Amino acid sequence: MRLIANIISVVFHPLLMCSYGSLIFFFFLKGSIYDYMTPLKLKWIISAMIFSFSFILPVINIFILYKLNRISSITLEDRNERTFPYVLTSCFYFGLFYLFLDLNIWPSIKVLIFGGGLSVLLTALINLRFKISAHAVGIGGLIGSLMMISFVLKYNAVPEIATLFLIAGMILTARLYLDAHKPSQLYSGFALGMLTQILVFTFFLNFKLS
Repeated sequence: MRLIANIISVVFHPLLMCSYGSLIFFFFLKGSIYDYMTPLKLKWIISAMIFSFSFILPVINIFILYKLNRISSITLEDRNERTFPYVLTSCFYFGLFYLFLDLNIWPSIKVLIFGGGLSVLLTALINLRFKISAHAVGIGGLIGSLMMISFVLKYNAVPEIATLFLIAGMILTARLYLDAHKPSQLYSGFALGMLTQILVFTFFLNFKLS
C-alpha cells in the first residue's frame, strides 16, 4: 500500500500539474476550440515548453540545491527548506508567462501558467508559518482552471472535472497514508490552489479570455 501511495505522489507531483493542464486542454476537451483550432505541432510545442519550465527546470534547481547541501532531501519534506526552492520555482513559471505574453497563443494557457506561478509563490509565503501541501495546491489549481475554462467556453467538462476530483481524493489519501501532511494542510492547500486559479481566471476575463 505504501508503494502505491508513493507512486501516486510521484505521478501526480505538483510540478506536473500545469503540464497535465495543457494536455487536458489540447487533447481531452474534444470539440473545443483548443481541440480543433490548434495545429497538432503547436499543441506539442506549447506542452513541451510548459513541461520544461514548470517541471524540468525546477527539478534541476532542486537537485542543484541538494548537491550544494542547501536542502537535505530532494522531496523537501522539511518545511524550513521549502521556501527558497518554491520561490525559485515560481520564477520559472513567471518567466514562462513572460515568454508567452506576446505570443499569439490561447490567453487561457498564459493564465494557467500565471496562476500556477502565483500558487507556488503563495505556498512559499504560507510555508514560512504553516506547512501546506503542495500536492493539494497542484491538483486544486488544476481543477479550478478546468472549471473556469468550462465556464468561459460554455463547454461541458463535468466528466473531466469529476475524474480530477477522484484523482484529488487519491492524492490526498496517499499523502495522509504516507504521513506527509495533516488533513488541515491538505484541505487548505486544495482550497488555495483552486481559489487562486479561479480568481486569476476571473480577473483575466476582462481580456476576453479563451
